[in-house]
Amino acid sequence: MPDAVSDALDLVAAWAGRPVTATTIKGGLSHRIARVETEDGDRWLLRVLDPRIAEVGLGIPLDQEIANTVHAASTGVGAQVLHIMPGALVLEYIDGPTLDNPAVRDGIGEIALTCRALHQAPPFVNDFSIFRKLEQLVGVCRANDLTLPHGYAECLSYARDIEAALDARPLPAVPCHNDLLAENFIAGPSGIRIVDYQLSGNNDPRFELGDLAAEADFDPDDVARLAHAYFGHGAHIPDVRLYLIMSNLTWTLWFVIHDKLVGASHVGGAFDYSAEAADKFAQAVRDISAPDFGRLIDGRTSPPH
Repeated sequence: MPDAVSDALDLVAAWAGRPVTATTIKGGLSHRIARVETEDGDRWLLRVLDPRIAEVGLGIPLDQEIANTVHAASTGVGAQVLHIMPGALVLEYIDGPTLDNPAVRDGIGEIALTCRALHQAPPFVNDFSIFRKLEQLVGVCRANDLTLPHGYAECLSYARDIEAALDARPLPAVPCHNDLLAENFIAGPSGIRIVDYQLSGNNDPRFELGDLAAEADFDPDDVARLAHAYFGHGAHIPDVRLYLIMSNLTWTLWFVIHDKLVGASHVGGAFDYSAEAADKFAQAVRDISAPDFGRLIDGRTSPPH
């Protein structure tokens, strides 16, 4: 295992007061994750944080990620934090299946309730805006001479149009996860849990839903079901669809930067970051080019009174 994980395991063994063994868990695209076990059956999750992720803008500062992870645990949504070490966390091991995209679509109602439970908690220690994150990632690409996908620069004007439309009627910021791919949901014994607070921060809840929808490849009907399950009405459906576009457009660059500046060696090299960037950008272009994109910008309905 990488030296950082080995060093952390020594600290875990000292904390536990007994030897431990570790098994790398597939799924972490940035930080290193392992299941830690003792001979008498105790199990925990070890999360070793890679400082490069925050340094190149792919995550929030590590101290903020740790603080928000602790905060999410207090809501019952995140895993319980059992021990904090320099650059690493020992977390509750949630015994249950990790969701995939079909499971997310099937579980929209329960997932919406889980998101609301997180969003109704006191604020996180930092704020997050997908529009400012996009600007940051564009800046990282330009500062490092990374090639943007063909046609990407032309799409930036649409991002400005989307921001102006959504800013016309903002919602109060709430503590959001901001990276709700299916693998960050675990169906635990007590219900759906959300893990990995690498991009967490106070944000518009409509982005949380749009990002979830983007990651699970929701169609417009799925988006409508999600918005209804969360808000109890459909007034914010166009907003969620616009944030879906922003998710795909912004995280395109997340994968470009990860591929070129961080690499994938510590997650086994099996994940194709470049292909994921191309796929997300293609989806963003598809939705920007759709006949109803203009109506999403111009014809958004007013919330019910």
